[in-house]
Amino acid sequence: MKIFEEQGAFHKGHFKLSSGLHSEYYLQCALVLADPKIAAILCKELGGKFKGEKIDVVIGPAVGGITAAYEVARALGARGIFSEREDGKMILRRGFKLEPGEKVLVIEDVTTTGGSAQEVVDLAKSLGAEIIGVGAIIDRSGGKAKFSVPFESLAQLEIETFQPEDCPLCKAGKPIIKPGSKK
Repeated sequence: MKIFEEQGAFHKGHFKLSSGLHSEYYLQCALVLADPKIAAILCKELGGKFKGEKIDVVIGPAVGGITAAYEVARALGARGIFSEREDGKMILRRGFKLEPGEKVLVIEDVTTTGGSAQEVVDLAKSLGAEIIGVGAIIDRSGGKAKFSVPFESLAQLEIETFQPEDCPLCKAGKPIIKPGSKK
């Protein structure tokens, strides 16, 4: 978390997260991963949590998981790819493929509910891959994100989130920001 604070990547306000939930806090992992030296250190550490496992491919959900997945793949000597959401469904594009039996590690930058990572797990399984685990630089679910495979993170935070209809920030009239979204 010290790195996030030093990089100006820990924000307070009123945010709409990619999960659709609202929060008073937002972690802008892209600011941290923009520094190649920091990205390499963090992702090598995250990849090390799966040490001893043979991993063929590291995959992350676009956009947040692209850099993290690539850097973990580099640290592990594996292939690094990413999935994208098209028409509400996670898919592989750009010629990326997963072969049946390939051992896959799913990596994302920040986990809130685990929904995006689970979509990638489901995609990889549907293509016959074997899921070794899921990793995130930050688990902001407070340990509530659950997967059927091992889940590791570098830091675990419990940051309250709200359904839009129950959000006290909305009720207080605070303007909402959707970080990373097109305006």
